[in-house]
Amino acid sequence: MDDEILAVIEASPMRRWIGLIMLTGLAVVTIYVALSQPPAPVWQVFLIGLGLVSLWGAVRMYQATQARLELTREALRDDTGTVLARVADIRQVERGAFAFKPSNGFLVTTAEPQARAWRPGLWWRFGRRIGVGGVVPGHQAKLVSDILSALLVERREGGADR
Repeated sequence: MDDEILAVIEASPMRRWIGLIMLTGLAVVTIYVALSQPPAPVWQVFLIGLGLVSLWGAVRMYQATQARLELTREALRDDTGTVLARVADIRQVERGAFAFKPSNGFLVTTAEPQARAWRPGLWWRFGRRIGVGGVVPGHQAKLVSDILSALLVERREGGADR
């Protein structure tokens, strides 16, 4: 039963909508300021660019937070099949106050560098580090990080041979 789902992380609806409203609001305000009270042309281009990037970020967050993360004994993946990290490749799980991690989340360090990826509000991957969190409930992220830590301890103690 290696494909059995041990835990799930889904975006919290309230946090998701607050994040989307904030990004969309930033886009509207910056574009409005750029067009209604035009500053110097350089600043106008900057404000419009910032507004468009914020709007793009809101769209990406909306799409990304429709997915959910699933932890199995084999891998941490999303429900579309994208594998964030294989459990056998994970070296460390951090969730301390000083870890460079997303809000309400945790940081995973892998043995080998992986391709960069980013799902705003849900997870990011850069090199050997994977950050999980953002608009997710803290208790779900804590459960997944605790289970991952237990799987790592089990593997170190020789339980990976099962």
